[in-house]
Amino acid sequence: MSGTQAWGFTDDRGAQLGAARVPRRVVAYVRAGAALYDLGVIPVAVYGSGHDGDAYDPAKAGVLEAVGVPYLGPGRALDEAVLRELRPDVVVDVTYDGKSPYALDAALVERLGVPLVALSVGNELDLPAILDRFAALAAGLRIDGREGVGAEVTEPGVADPGAVDPAAPVPVPVPVVVGSDAVGPEIVTPVTVSPATGPGQGAALAEFEAAEAALREAAARSGLGVLALSGAGPEQVHLARPHAWPELAWLAGLGVRLLDPGPGPGANWLTADWVRAAALRPDLVLFDNREHATPPYALPGGVRLAPWNPETPPSPAAYARFFRDLAEALAP
Repeated sequence: MSGTQAWGFTDDRGAQLGAARVPRRVVAYVRAGAALYDLGVIPVAVYGSGHDGDAYDPAKAGVLEAVGVPYLGPGRALDEAVLRELRPDVVVDVTYDGKSPYALDAALVERLGVPLVALSVGNELDLPAILDRFAALAAGLRIDGREGVGAEVTEPGVADPGAVDPAAPVPVPVPVVVGSDAVGPEIVTPVTVSPATGPGQGAALAEFEAAEAALREAAARSGLGVLALSGAGPEQVHLARPHAWPELAWLAGLGVRLLDPGPGPGANWLTADWVRAAALRPDLVLFDNREHATPPYALPGGVRLAPWNPETPPSPAAYARFFRDLAEALAP
């Protein structure tokens, strides 16, 4: 950040971004937007991916639809004129390869002349590191926590999560270790997430840690084999490779016995038939509950089912809910 810039951020492509003033009007990919909302930044609008349609996918939206944040449709079909009318100061997307934004054409944002932030959600980072990156961006967009950022008008009766008493002291960032005693082949060192990311974030992180502890205890007691998958119709299913997904790798570190689909093509998924899924003999199936995925087919009787959103918003609050739900699903 130069001396003439009030805001600067280096994203996970290595792009060094800056602006003469702190961005206030944020347009984001829906997953990123839901996380930013949890962290105290209200987007003026969000857009979807190529998997999404013209309406919100409830699994991905978090509370965005309920609080009135507009949804613009799939990002690669965005109307440039509509985006210009929103007057964004910054666009926030995710990246899986560390090179390109996932859900939006970078050239479109370049034509608008505003920064494009792409944060990694791929397996080069573990889950707490991903949470830390979103927390860092949100902290920078909230102007040291003294002002709400994003939509200039909130829905009646909906509290602005970015609103802070201007007389209140600004908290000093004190890193908190998340999952420091997690055990697993892919998780060997603690990663920190700062609690000083905005109003209520200390409480959100405390709930994240409590949910981790509850899940660790439930996993130790149950010993159930868990298979994560995404249905693709009655003849086909995508079976998740646990260590290709940061949240699944983190679950393994907490003691959840995740089943690997075995050798075959595909880095993140092994595409097979439902017979292959049943042959893995799962006790619990985490099924993709996004709208483009199909419900589980042809699983053996007695298999437990629990929803899984492979695009859970990267915020402590969202993952705490997922961990709690999974702990309940594992309980006797």
